Amino acid sequence: MNPARITPGTASQQLLKSRLRDARARCDELFALLRPDALYERPIPERNRIIFYLGHFEAFDWNLICDGLFGMKSIQREFDRLFAFGIDPTNGNLPQDRPGDWPGAAEVRDYNVRVRQAVDFCLDRGTEEQRFHVAIEHRLMHAETLTYMFHRLPISMLSRSSVCTEVDLRPVQPRSVQIPAGSATLGMHRHADSFGWDNEFDACDVKVPAFVIDVHKVTNDDYLKFVRAGGYQEKSLWTESGWQWIRNNDIRYPQFWRPRNGGFACRTLFAEVPFQPFWPVYVSHAEAEAYARWKGKSLPSEAQFHRAAFGTPSGAERAYPWGEERPGLRHGVFAFNRWDPVRVDAHPDGASAFGVLGLVGNGWEWTSTKFAPFPGFKPFEFYPGYSADFFDDNHYVTKGGSARTALTFLRRSFRNFFQPLYPNTYTGFRCVEAA
Repeated sequence: MNPARITPGTASQQLLKSRLRDARARCDELFALLRPDALYERPIPERNRIIFYLGHFEAFDWNLICDGLFGMKSIQREFDRLFAFGIDPTNGNLPQDRPGDWPGAAEVRDYNVRVRQAVDFCLDRGTEEQRFHVAIEHRLMHAETLTYMFHRLPISMLSRSSVCTEVDLRPVQPRSVQIPAGSATLGMHRHADSFGWDNEFDACDVKVPAFVIDVHKVTNDDYLKFVRAGGYQEKSLWTESGWQWIRNNDIRYPQFWRPRNGGFACRTLFAEVPFQPFWPVYVSHAEAEAYARWKGKSLPSEAQFHRAAFGTPSGAERAYPWGEERPGLRHGVFAFNRWDPVRVDAHPDGASAFGVLGLVGNGWEWTSTKFAPFPGFKPFEFYPGYSADFFDDNHYVTKGGSARTALTFLRRSFRNFFQPLYPNTYTGFRCVEAA
């Protein structure tokens, strides 16, 4: 992204104010779903207690903007450090803390109010634009992170109830389509006017041989066949680390399923509902890879995903699978417009030029590509570890977006990434094979 500064009173400043206000409201709405005692829970062992995130967004903004750009006197230095960016643990290396070790929620909320006032003051003065984009997108990323964390809480800890009792049994016929050989442009050109994270630069063209790809995401019904065929008991389908993971944790079905009466139900955020056969299945990379092996196929590479999603028979590339039109309700499920997924064939207007459905929204999609820098990568000077800390040969690129993914992340160049044994995210997959 080209360096840019915010000029007070301009439309760009007003747009940033609006986006920041909306991002704050999105996270505030999520915290409002929780019963008070839930704030001190740790529903996912690899992440901090929920109370950390209540203070994290404002501490991140303070450290990035108020301190990092303006050198302002701290409002509460202890909180600036306690909730700082980079503190969220990886590889399960969590502090042996107790709920009582954390400050009270009222004190954290008071800190948040004062930091927001300081950040707004900085934005009113006009300064470097890039850091405000980082602050906004960081908050929106966590809006999705919080949702799948809350998904692991007991339903009784959430104050909203939403029960889906309908099951649409119209079958989805598995289909595939051949994608002809061509080029895929990954990443974003550094001279682009729009914001991108450091791992989105610089753009590079990749030659992609012809391949065959599933038209739809793999469904719960598809994956149920794998489960019933003994896929979780067949060692040859799994990597060594994947096999040890499912054995050590007694994993026999996807994270979002619940065994009931000889079959399964689905755990949505607010309820346990009847099994939804034609929703996309959400699984870890290890589980997706095992299923693909069982089918005699593989997961698509990042370049294959791009070619199927954004390429065209003419060789031109689109901004979105369906064309240049901004994403709308007819194209898919994203931008917080639902809590739950929908059928994998629900949005024919979102099809790519090659007729592939659901490539944006309704669940991220695993690729076979390990998260690594593009040629010309340069880390953000003010946030050097955002991507570089995860170029560790143990994270895989995901593409597309889920129902809880903000609109901004639907841009073609955005790259999400997760560890292969992490089953908590709203991430599905589809398979490919050689043409």
